[in-house]
Amino acid sequence: MSDNYRDFLALSYSELEEKNLEAKADRLTRVPIGKIREKRLKYLTDEKRIKAVTVLFSDLEGRLHLLDYDKKFLIASYDNLTFDGSSIRGFTAQHESDLRLGIDWSAFYWVPADVFGTGKVLVFGTVIAKDGTAYEGDLRGVLNEFSKKQYDEKGWTLNAANEIEGFLFNGVDAEKKYHLTGKFEYVSTGGYYHSLPLDPLRRFIDTSAEVQRAMGFQNEKDHPEVAPSQFEINYAYGEVVAAADQIQLYKLLTRQIASSMGLTASYLPKPVVGVNGSGMHTNMSITKGKTNLFWDAEGVEKLSSFGWDFIDRILSRALDTCLILNPSVNSYRRLDPHFEAPNQIKASATDRGSMVRVPIGNSRSMRVEVRSVAPDANPYLVMYSLFKTGIDGDVAEIDNLRQAQRYLPDNIYSAIDDFANSEWIAQILGADVQGRFTDLKRATADRSPRLLGTFVKGSEVQYHHEVYNQALWSAF
Repeated sequence: MSDNYRDFLALSYSELEEKNLEAKADRLTRVPIGKIREKRLKYLTDEKRIKAVTVLFSDLEGRLHLLDYDKKFLIASYDNLTFDGSSIRGFTAQHESDLRLGIDWSAFYWVPADVFGTGKVLVFGTVIAKDGTAYEGDLRGVLNEFSKKQYDEKGWTLNAANEIEGFLFNGVDAEKKYHLTGKFEYVSTGGYYHSLPLDPLRRFIDTSAEVQRAMGFQNEKDHPEVAPSQFEINYAYGEVVAAADQIQLYKLLTRQIASSMGLTASYLPKPVVGVNGSGMHTNMSITKGKTNLFWDAEGVEKLSSFGWDFIDRILSRALDTCLILNPSVNSYRRLDPHFEAPNQIKASATDRGSMVRVPIGNSRSMRVEVRSVAPDANPYLVMYSLFKTGIDGDVAEIDNLRQAQRYLPDNIYSAIDDFANSEWIAQILGADVQGRFTDLKRATADRSPRLLGTFVKGSEVQYHHEVYNQALWSAF
């Protein structure tokens, strides 16, 4: 049918930005959730041009799932949305499959119709267990509860911003077809900061940046990255749960835009050997009111003792959390001592091979940057494990901890063993979630070469969790 006969919502980009920034302000200033829910339900009731509400949630590995609910049904039943958890990898077993979705009304987005379709809005959901409690496999909910506890008990706001790198390749579904072609084809052979004004990479970046701006991301800068056909689109700091939501939206919208251009946006950490891989540098700070607790004008590198303690705890548990930050077979190609790879378990203000860096900052921007995070990691699990470790972890008795000659694993099997045997991981995630995540990662590893070798293997791409051909997993 022609859209000419349909009266569905399709707002201009300037209208979208205005609405999304208003919603973002409500979230940032912690307007009571009841008041936000009331406002959103009234809007959905009054706005006749909306046909459906897309509810988003993420599984244990960080794969994003989307369900469209008819608007009228959602308004009447938003407090009793059920789904089959046994169909989601890493969630419940078949005999305990009933789960519910709660709506996080503060995480509400108006979206460009030319990218997401007309007559739709997005909202993030929280997974709820059958007994009504938060589901432990939903790391968004776990992160949200942890963040809320820090604010309620200490007045702390956990902040994060992520520098998400990716590659743009020729052809639709280039990852799924890699086992047939054995290669990825660049759309641009330029390098850092270099592309022609209207070449495919620049048009893709420009379009993605416009969509992000319309969705309230508050962009800062965008550019081609070091490797050919590589990109990065930076946006503003945010409260940690909102920041993790934006990572999921970033990858969703860039994939959709690339596909519409006949291209593929790939977040494999190291899809091409011989050039820089892709990371998701994770910048973190903690504020109390308007005070940045990581800033100290007299501190080493202007970082407070609180900030250095935060780093020491993360370095102490670097091996325990490595699988969380680098969850795929392909991740361990990136942790190569060449190509600025952050594989050294140390902290530095200048050495980009360090797992943790202390960037130049001021009283507002001072932060800690964890550079070893891969772009295919579950952002909620990453944020939770890093903040939880940095705040509540212990400090290992290692001589010269911040500069010791220690390295992250060079293969996923070592990382799996460290994760599976970690008492700290069992403490912060629970033994059940620790076991499920271990099993998922081991299944992925076992379908790929034990030794990485020189060339990227088809199996490490095809069974990478971001490739959305679920039929492959039932073939074994």
